Order: sequence, then structure tokens, then C-alpha cells
Amino acid sequence: MSYLGIGVSPGNVPVHHGSNLKVIDKRVRIIELILRCLILGLAIIGAVLIGTDSQVKVIFSIKKKAKFTDMKVLVFLVIANGVAAAYSLIQVLRCIFSMIRGSVLFNKPLAWVIFSGDQLMAYLSLAAVAAAAQSGVISKFGQPELQWMKVCNLYGKFCNQIGEGIASSLIVSLSMIALSGISAFSLFRLYGNNGGKSNAR
Repeated sequence: MSYLGIGVSPGNVPVHHGSNLKVIDKRVRIIELILRCLILGLAIIGAVLIGTDSQVKVIFSIKKKAKFTDMKVLVFLVIANGVAAAYSLIQVLRCIFSMIRGSVLFNKPLAWVIFSGDQLMAYLSLAAVAAAAQSGVISKFGQPELQWMKVCNLYGKFCNQIGEGIASSLIVSLSMIALSGISAFSLFRLYGNNGGKSNAR
């Protein structure tokens, strides 16, 4: 039996559930909003750093310009950051609207959509960062076995800015993984609450 969020144990000792749940909801929503704002900002920074990076070098009287489009993996990373920023903007607006209304705005279909979206974005950003980091290591140290030269010896400024963009993108991917855990908690807690209510009845 329960009334206004107060349950009664078999020993007739009042047990409070509603107040603790509201506190947890508030903290989870604040953490989620902070992470989504962080992802939004760093995804834009990462995309701008990589997308605007270029350097011209004169080699044997020939001007050669290095730009991010020369490496398809960097193009993929810029696109992934753009998608992550757009997705995060939508989710930030949802979080703000939820906090203004004072409700979680969660039902099972919406929770599943958010959970699936967060999972997809986590995999996308992590795959893009991993691929870009691998290419970055080869550009930095070369591959003697395949006779691939160290490109960063020639285009130092270009590589440094790319490295900064990859670092920002790495934080984005790690934050996305953390958000996936939060959305999973929010989703499966709905099933736990329903189970608790049915047991109480």
C-alpha cells in the first residue's frame, strides 16, 4: 500500500520512496544537461579545428597544400562531430524543456528513442576518433615497413591542429559513452518503477 509516495512496510513502518526518487531524477537531469552541453561545445570545436586546418609547404619549388580533405578519415571525423553537435543541441533543448516543466518527460517509447540515439552516437563518435587517431599515429611516426614517410615532419602546424581536434573529439566520445550509461539507467528504471508499483498493489 502506498499514498503520496509513502509506502508502508509489513511492520507498519513508513518508508519514503517519492522524495528520494525526485532527488535522483534532479541530479541525473543536471548531469545529463552538463554532459550534453559539453558534447555540443567540444564537437563544434573539434569540427572547426579539423575543418579549417590547412598548411602550405614549398617542396622543391612546388607549393603543396595539406588540408583535412586529403584524408578521408578526417572528413568522417568532421561529419561525426557535426552529427554529434546537432544531436546534442536537440537533446539539450529537450533537457531544458523538461527541467522547466519540472517533469522527466520520460515514457517508455521516448526513453527507448533517447537510449538508442545515445548508443548510436557513442559508437559513431568512438569509431571516428579511433580511425582518425590511427591515421594520426601513422602520419606522426610513419610506417617504415611500408615505406610510409613521416608527414608531420613537413606539416607540423597542420598535424598539431589536427591533434587538438582529435583530442576534443575523444572527450566527445567518452562523454557520449557516459551519456549512454545515464540513458540506460533512465530507461530500465522505468521498468523497475512499474515493477515496484505492481508489487505494491
